[in-house]
Amino acid sequence: MGLLEDIVLSPNEALCTECEPVETIDRELKKLADRMLKIMYAAEGCGLAAPQVGVLKQLVVIDCDYEGKGSMKNPYVLINPKIITADGEPRDFQEGCLSFPGINVTVTRPSHVVVQAYDLNGDLLQYEAEGNLMAVCLQHEIDHLHGKTMVDHLTPTKRAEAMRAYNEALAAGAMPGETVVED
Repeated sequence: MGLLEDIVLSPNEALCTECEPVETIDRELKKLADRMLKIMYAAEGCGLAAPQVGVLKQLVVIDCDYEGKGSMKNPYVLINPKIITADGEPRDFQEGCLSFPGINVTVTRPSHVVVQAYDLNGDLLQYEAEGNLMAVCLQHEIDHLHGKTMVDHLTPTKRAEAMRAYNEALAAGAMPGETVVED
């Protein structure tokens, strides 16, 4: 079984479940973070949250610098991330999600975000991003930890359209990392 098959697809219950905080940073958690990074890179994604691999823990991996095979990797592992500030001019961004292969949707989010999270050494770090993919990715992945997906940000009509396109993409064999339809 390949790495892409480990990705949980909508409408799996894990994607709409509040995740538990990580209590201990141990070998198992480090193995999970390593596995998540491998899955994210295999799918050519820029972020992955633990519920997307069926683990209901507050853990995300992000790498907005990775541009495919042979490019530099700059991964971040965030444990128990919390958004401290989400402000700035709202910005529309075409978002994709490894748990919704085949589609992208337009989501409006604050353009500036400050996040605090622990790293694998147990150090509390702060991340700040504004007007870029990292700002979007931080918010998108942290949403996953609270049972919220990109389609939950849409109006009921747009959500129904996105889910119809998603189901069509799945029926056509879309795999994580592929975009077939954009809204």
